[in-house]
Amino acid sequence: MSENKYLTIKSWLPDDRPREKMLLKGSSHVTDTELLAILLGSGTRHETVMDLSRKLLASANNDLSVLSRFSIAELVKIKGIGKAKALTIAAAFELGRRRNATETMQSKEKFLSSSDVAGFFRMHIGHLPHEEFWVLLLNRSNHLIEKIKISQGGISGTTVDIRIMLKQALEKLASALIICHNHPSGNIKPSEEDISLTKKIKEAGKIMDIRLLDHVIVSDCASYFSFADEGLI
Repeated sequence: MSENKYLTIKSWLPDDRPREKMLLKGSSHVTDTELLAILLGSGTRHETVMDLSRKLLASANNDLSVLSRFSIAELVKIKGIGKAKALTIAAAFELGRRRNATETMQSKEKFLSSSDVAGFFRMHIGHLPHEEFWVLLLNRSNHLIEKIKISQGGISGTTVDIRIMLKQALEKLASALIICHNHPSGNIKPSEEDISLTKKIKEAGKIMDIRLLDHVIVSDCASYFSFADEGLI
């Protein structure tokens, strides 16, 4: 068998070709490697798209969750992955995250517990390599009015302007707030700055009759930290 024939997927049986397999049998019968191969579209001069897909998955320890956090810069470092392929992969994972976030938001019009908040924000910001600070604006029945990103920072912190947050709450006629931010390090323990900021937001909200119900810290892991659950609010 010549090298060119080996590298040509068209020479494979239809059932072994990722696209044809998905069309014939459905997505549930397609492996992670085959799905990545469909996204990649083509291989290189020296490896088939399936080989490239296996290498890509292996670079993330065969864990799609890990692969989903790869940046464009990290993806293009993998031999055979150019900018176009990297963008396609990143876009696919981002669409998945947005779909999950949208479904969770639609099902969580009312946040009843810290786990509701943590579950929503883990999907939304838990995977990010930088910190983001968000607020949920709630009415008197704790139904969601709007979610707003207040700030975005670096790996170890982000600056929060309490005035901007409360201005948003007043404009939307919110009666209560739940704040949340992520720790890219995976350590969910609050810093002294987190504790101090929470106290300031709580006290400032009291003046305007806006209650701070909780401050939740999330990461990409299953655990989270709730100031309310820990008796810190």
